[in-house]
Amino acid sequence: MVRLEGVGKVFPATRKSSAVTALSSIDLSAPKGSITAIIGRSGAGKSTLIRLVNGLERPSSGRVLVDGEDIAQLPEDRLRHIRRSIGMIFQHFNLLSSRTVFDNIALPLEIGGMARKEIAERVTPLLELVGLADKRDRYPAELSGGQKQRVGIARALATRPKLLLSDEATSALDPETTQSVLELLKRINSELGLTILLITHEMEVVKSIADNVAVIDGGKIVERGSTFDVFTHPQHHTTKVLLSGVPGMQLPAYAQAHLSQERREGAEVVLRIVFSGPHATDPVLSRLTGELGVSLNILGGAVDEIAGKPFGTLFVSFLADEARLERVRSTLAGLNLTTEVLGYVA
Repeated sequence: MVRLEGVGKVFPATRKSSAVTALSSIDLSAPKGSITAIIGRSGAGKSTLIRLVNGLERPSSGRVLVDGEDIAQLPEDRLRHIRRSIGMIFQHFNLLSSRTVFDNIALPLEIGGMARKEIAERVTPLLELVGLADKRDRYPAELSGGQKQRVGIARALATRPKLLLSDEATSALDPETTQSVLELLKRINSELGLTILLITHEMEVVKSIADNVAVIDGGKIVERGSTFDVFTHPQHHTTKVLLSGVPGMQLPAYAQAHLSQERREGAEVVLRIVFSGPHATDPVLSRLTGELGVSLNILGGAVDEIAGKPFGTLFVSFLADEARLERVRSTLAGLNLTTEVLGYVA
């Protein structure tokens, strides 16, 4: 549905500032019917990228293809037509305070010249879809943050788009409301087959609903892949930093403070064990203690679900020479579990 090929974006110099390279050599694709997340720190280029996809900015180099059409090469009338097939939801809702819920959702249809009867036939089922049928005559000031975002989602769906762009759509919401909005987006993706391109810095959002993820840093894609693979085996430093706040992904701070890369007499090796797939719930610790006689100290860990797949991380320490350490790692590898030596603690 979306393909970026060698895309660059340079904002020219002004009297007050020099030229800024916002994006460089971006190659990215979002398959039809998928939820693809783009994550990165503030200023990494996420919002510029999404503005290229809906044609609000034009690339300085490369091609931006939406459903096979090169956005930058389209005349204005054709671009307006393509934009109707691209829905957009925003961080701060962008609702008109003087219009009711119904009329906010109807706005793009009115602009498109649709008759009032047809608008009612289009908007009414959308109100049902987002769970706001009883709020149709309310005004934004009477709604909660989650309800406002549901109005924004319904409005984005009013033109029956093929693609939905979400720019930090949940970052202004509390955790419980965020979860309800994410469940709605998943349902829309499943029932309508809608492709969703998600810009966010919230790893919990990505973990919950994204099929694929791309990590952007300094205007470049530094890592990409399935959400499960990127989260369970991050390769780039930026990815590891972004994931550091996800429970169970990092060694707890109290242990991190005493970690050393140098092995000393009497120190215990610290091992990170990654549980995934069919072995995510296996009784591994009892096997290590029973078969190998290894006495383990548990330093931390978590069992979770990433992109619908079970996943767990466990941090343990134990006294071991090189031979015993290799036996432990070999045993775990035989169970298709991956391990990483993080260092040593006294």
